[in-house]
Amino acid sequence: MTHATSHPSEQLLSGPSLFRIAGFPYFLIAFIARLPFAMMVVGVLTVVVSSRGSLSLGGLTSAAVGLGTACFGPLLGAAADRFGQRTVLLVLALANGAMLLLFTFVVYGPSADGFVLLAAIGIGATAPQVAPLSRSRLVTIIGERMPEARRARTVSGTMAYESAADETVFVFGPFLVGILASAIAPWAPLVGAAILTVVFVGAFALHPSGRHVSQDRDADGRAPSSVSELFRPQLLIVVLGILGVGIFFGTMLTSLTSFMADLGAPEQAGLLYGVMGVGSAVLALGVAWLPPAFSMRARWLVFSGILLAGSLLLGFVDSPATMMLELAIMGVGIGPTLVTQYSFGAARSPRGRSATVMTMLGSGVVVGQSIGAAVAGEIAESIGTSAALLLPMIAAAIAFAAGVANWALSGTSRRQTSVTA
Repeated sequence: MTHATSHPSEQLLSGPSLFRIAGFPYFLIAFIARLPFAMMVVGVLTVVVSSRGSLSLGGLTSAAVGLGTACFGPLLGAAADRFGQRTVLLVLALANGAMLLLFTFVVYGPSADGFVLLAAIGIGATAPQVAPLSRSRLVTIIGERMPEARRARTVSGTMAYESAADETVFVFGPFLVGILASAIAPWAPLVGAAILTVVFVGAFALHPSGRHVSQDRDADGRAPSSVSELFRPQLLIVVLGILGVGIFFGTMLTSLTSFMADLGAPEQAGLLYGVMGVGSAVLALGVAWLPPAFSMRARWLVFSGILLAGSLLLGFVDSPATMMLELAIMGVGIGPTLVTQYSFGAARSPRGRSATVMTMLGSGVVVGQSIGAAVAGEIAESIGTSAALLLPMIAAAIAFAAGVANWALSGTSRRQTSVTA
């Protein structure tokens, strides 16, 4: 975004920060409210394997949770845009808490496996999309309450923080599941997630910022933009790129687990994966400090290129040490790529449809993870680990190719000229 020629630093520093506008309680509540979503998939897998004794059913059930989220997430985002986040989130907090408890009863009861899968879809379908809705809420606040000269950098910093928060939660969530399942019982993580959902998602809904509805909406809640604008090439390429990142997450963790299982230590896969997660979160936060001259479309190409280069080296991995090195390299690329994609999504959201776009992107990650994990698991079991390790390379190539297409499409979007070129 082009800054004013006179005293741009003063303009950038003037006025309250987003942290002061939203307040510390907002960020604390929004962070904890993400935990249940991070606990659901692993919690469902844990309780199904424990109660039904079937790893296959556990995998299918986890995928069913992702399917429910992918199918209903964008619709819930559209409802939040139409009716406001507060109403939608309060309904979802109660519905999802109830579905988590219902699933626990179903899985331990005499119900057929089909009912277990249906209940899992219900968990995903009612999952409160706190992370995308937080992004939407903050972007709306930035657009309406901050000086124009500060918006681009503030949005970039916000997307960086949100992505780092997501990755932190998705590392801590499974860890919390393991603690509760080991200390109490396999059903404890789901009951704990239900309680957290009702309390903290409810608090997220009731936060004063939850009353805020975009000024782009009219008195009846209608947006000035048409639904067809959600299918513009400039926005769909971002969805494709983030789908590639999701596929990478799913294929990398599954193929890494297979790699470590071949070495007789599958339980260490999570520890190695954390090397990439920590590096990714740190670099994601660093995106906010990159110079404006390093344009968003260039960032997508550079960092997805690092991710692709690191993934290609997986073909030469022969030990946990070399795998750790490759994960560290890929961590440099994955976090900033994800931040940049969300920043593009925020900038290209049609007026009044920010929550819809953010849930589209969030669902893209979930769909990609589900597809990637399922395909990688099948290939690893039927063909072998070497074949499974090719899949993260393909996923990284999708993210990079989308970045190349985005470079061309950015030039055709007048709205993007000020932040991408």
